[in-house]
Amino acid sequence: MNFKGKRVLVTGGAKRIGRAFTEAFLSTGAEVVVHYKKSRSEAEALSPYTICADLADSDAVGHMLDQAGPIDILVNNASLFTRDRLRDATAERTYREMQVNLLAPLDLIRQFANQSKSGAVLNLLDRRIKAHDVRCVPYSLSKVALAELTLLAALELAPHIRVNGVAPGPILPAPETSEEVFNERKGSIPMERIPAVQDVVNAGFFLLKNPSVTGQIIYVDGGQHMLGNGV
Repeated sequence: MNFKGKRVLVTGGAKRIGRAFTEAFLSTGAEVVVHYKKSRSEAEALSPYTICADLADSDAVGHMLDQAGPIDILVNNASLFTRDRLRDATAERTYREMQVNLLAPLDLIRQFANQSKSGAVLNLLDRRIKAHDVRCVPYSLSKVALAELTLLAALELAPHIRVNGVAPGPILPAPETSEEVFNERKGSIPMERIPAVQDVVNAGFFLLKNPSVTGQIIYVDGGQHMLGNGV
């Protein structure tokens, strides 16, 4: 797939990994619709095409592709991450994370399939889908479910729409986390280097460009997913 002239929707496309995808698509000549929740100025600085929506609001999600117009590529990047162990994982807290990380992408993929005759979807996952991280139960459940949705959608939407995923490891510290704490929490990495944001973008572009690839998940974590839990 040549991205020039394609129209792309990137959720959470104004900051962090989402911003890197937005900038990379723009550099290829693609037209990018940048979704944001609060980062209006950052989004508008990147593209004249923006959508403001809270992915925790299912009604707002249900109208996003009407606002975006026809698209060729959907990148489900935005996510919610909290460190809730089992004792803190109430139904309300778990549903909130499921809505943002699973149900919103599901609805966007459904809208995309109803709108487009062909195209590609990229879901941003997490290396934790291969672990059992008890420190973030709702988040882990939502990302495992999104990984399964990636495979189900790849089968359901073939041959016209391809669906793949990228599962990063420790890439960037959370906004409230210092570099020191991030380095302490990152865990063991067989390759002994923290993956770069560009590594994630490169993996995503490979999946989006290759017309013979669907239902695949690439781990961009320096091999961390092979270590399972406790890293």
